[in-house]
Amino acid sequence: MRRIPALLAVLLAVLALAVPAQAATDITATFSRTGTSAKFVVANASTTALNGWSVKFDLPAGVTASAPQNATITQNGTRVTLTPAFYINNLPPGRNTEPYSPVFTLSAAADPTACTINNMACDGTGTPPPAPTGLTAEYSVAGGAAKFVVRNHSAAAVSDWSISFTLPSGVTVSNGQNGTISQNGNQVTVTPAHYNKTVAAGGSTEPYSPAFSISQNVDPVTCRINNANCDGSADTPPSTPTGLASPTKTTRTVSLQWNASTPGSLPIAGYDVYNGSSLAGSSTTTSTIITGLSPNTAYSFTVRAKDTKGTQSAQSTALSVTTNNPANDTTPPTAPGNLRSTAKDAGSVTLAWNASTDNSGAANYDVYVGTTVKTTVSGTTAVVSGLSPSTNYTFTVKARDLYDNVSAASNALNERTGDIVGGYARVGYFVQWGIYGRQYFVKDMDAAKMTHVNYAFGNIDPVNLTCLHGVTKGTSPNPQDPNQGDGAGDAEADYSRPMSAAQSVDGVADSGWEPLRGNYNQLKKLKAKHPNLKVLISLGGWTYSKYFSDVAATDAARKKFVASCIDVYLKGNLPVYNGAGGPGTAANIFDGFDLDWEWPGAEGHAGNHFGPQDKVNNTLLIEEFRRQMDAYSTTTGKRYQLTAFTPADPAKIEAGWELGRVAQSMDIFNVQGYDFHGSGSDNSWEPNRTGHQGNLYPDPDDPYTTKFSVESTVQAYLDAGVPSRKITLGLAFYGRGWQNVVNGGKNGEWQTAGGAAPGQFPEESGTRGYANLVASVPNCTVFHDEVAVATSCYTGNQWWTFDDVWSIQKKTAWLKSKNLLGAMFWEMSGDRGPLMAAVDAGLR
Repeated sequence: MRRIPALLAVLLAVLALAVPAQAATDITATFSRTGTSAKFVVANASTTALNGWSVKFDLPAGVTASAPQNATITQNGTRVTLTPAFYINNLPPGRNTEPYSPVFTLSAAADPTACTINNMACDGTGTPPPAPTGLTAEYSVAGGAAKFVVRNHSAAAVSDWSISFTLPSGVTVSNGQNGTISQNGNQVTVTPAHYNKTVAAGGSTEPYSPAFSISQNVDPVTCRINNANCDGSADTPPSTPTGLASPTKTTRTVSLQWNASTPGSLPIAGYDVYNGSSLAGSSTTTSTIITGLSPNTAYSFTVRAKDTKGTQSAQSTALSVTTNNPANDTTPPTAPGNLRSTAKDAGSVTLAWNASTDNSGAANYDVYVGTTVKTTVSGTTAVVSGLSPSTNYTFTVKARDLYDNVSAASNALNERTGDIVGGYARVGYFVQWGIYGRQYFVKDMDAAKMTHVNYAFGNIDPVNLTCLHGVTKGTSPNPQDPNQGDGAGDAEADYSRPMSAAQSVDGVADSGWEPLRGNYNQLKKLKAKHPNLKVLISLGGWTYSKYFSDVAATDAARKKFVASCIDVYLKGNLPVYNGAGGPGTAANIFDGFDLDWEWPGAEGHAGNHFGPQDKVNNTLLIEEFRRQMDAYSTTTGKRYQLTAFTPADPAKIEAGWELGRVAQSMDIFNVQGYDFHGSGSDNSWEPNRTGHQGNLYPDPDDPYTTKFSVESTVQAYLDAGVPSRKITLGLAFYGRGWQNVVNGGKNGEWQTAGGAAPGQFPEESGTRGYANLVASVPNCTVFHDEVAVATSCYTGNQWWTFDDVWSIQKKTAWLKSKNLLGAMFWEMSGDRGPLMAAVDAGLR
């Protein structure tokens, strides 16, 4: 840290007594220069103290500012930010920064423009910003040591804060103290330690403020605390793009490029290009190609930058471009040659080809997927994104010259996208309500053995037909009530209930004041511990599928529903409940959606809405999810996953699923491999005859007309065109049972029964989690049906069907032989170790 000059003693004594500013006025920053030596004198002519300030200004292109004294300087392009040293950061009324005013050196003699101090003009004009009302984070750096002091300007304690800031390229951080620091590229996140995560009203994190080492003494380019500016100021938009130009045009396309904007409060997410007042295209880079134009026609283009919140800059200067006249050239280019793939992943393929030749010059290239133009580029490489995993595509490329003469197609390239996971997927459902009677918490999952956690369940608002984050436990205790799920949910379990140290992933208890608590906060901690783990919100389920048919019924309803789900779960804008929630509080927890509509076109829970229109509408809903998720990806740089729980019953597949078509949009089909037979908690299903709930192969003794098996179910998906590496096989971490079963020679299989056996919970007769079953049903002798590959046990009265280590070993070997993606299991609380270990061992 810097040593404080002795001459500062008097000044520091005055500053120590200064009252924090409310809303400073009459603040000026006066610039002077001798040659390339520059100086700012900041003066406070107001009647209140100026508590914290910075000066921002522009320099001519190519001019840099360096070697600061009494301050630090950061420069991004032409924009410079000067931040004072701590001993002049606070100015009492009537004082200025002399004799310790910031001085610095310019690379060339030049004067600043667009100068502001705390977002006011440096000459003192303009409206002062309001005093901070929430959290601020004051940054200081010296000698390779950096520090954030978090202050709470509100009248109530604030908990569970984090700081996210961007550093100049190449700058690194390490050795976090009083918190955890993580870096991804130039983006850095600071999270507090358990002892400083709550900041009292009017208090700060001192003397336990987060500190860390930094490779260069620089300031952050952008800084946010709990999604607000670190200095408490209002968000500012990006600067206006400049230098808009058209390097190439054809009769129907115009290539545009421009200079990058400077970020405002938030990083730049991309640029919107306008043709007059209409949006013509968007780009995440500083160039684009506008297509679909008319020949020999004048157009006027402008560009706006937008940040990660969607806030736009002012429009650039308009550029007039007239497309070419096709009559001036009628000779097409030669066909591109040697089309090849240079890289691929689960959602994209990178292509390259040899350039075409043309008498007027090749303008750009159209890249086709099948017969559809997927993208248009000006060079000889392209990344084709928005593709589906584990899927075969045929690519061709055609050249286009300046007059839109199109070449013949290149050679056709057949390429398969990568799988959604390397190796085998392990998808486990975590049930929201498991934290109650089951006493199963997020920390109990063996996440090291998993690739996906599906959080069950999200509901649908019965009135607004949007994704509902409910705050009630249900409308009726009767699970068969047709209205049981209307408006239901459990925000308490999701993000309000404080977890004790014993219930927490990291062993740290919630204080109860955090804006994110409950299961969601634990999922956030679990992902921090296992960065490759994907967490998806599962929408629907048996009780919450009532209104799926309604939200899928029209294009407008589908768009509204999907947008609301993205807002709540991907953007994390939770409703405020019991002091928790709020905008952005659940951001980055969920990596996509698992659709659990039970069942499109067929009856499920009593009272569900359904009809023959569901089959087509289910497809359109899935495609709308894919479309909006991909669009949101352009603002975050992250690909979101889309999966579904899909049926085993051939009748339900036929009624509700266009499997081949939806496979183009979906990443994983979590295929039901259980519940083939069961008694039902109200004895309404098959109460009078036992039967395997998840046999691998058909059982010759099965007396039913439809003879369910895992093998026949999976084959139906493969025959319909679903790629094998999109299918996970469902495994049961629970058992289904009957009582009053008479052994007819098959150890209870397919025998007469007298209804559901007593369950693990009174409301769930006929069902027990595996761990509970083996511990609580005495004298249940286990039998392994080698022909059907099914496990059961029989007490002489009760008969139970379930998966165990033996059947899981058989099923995982079988799914590997079929090149399936992996296994799914419902649900995690049923197992206390052996089944998950068997899945992991079987999928190695």
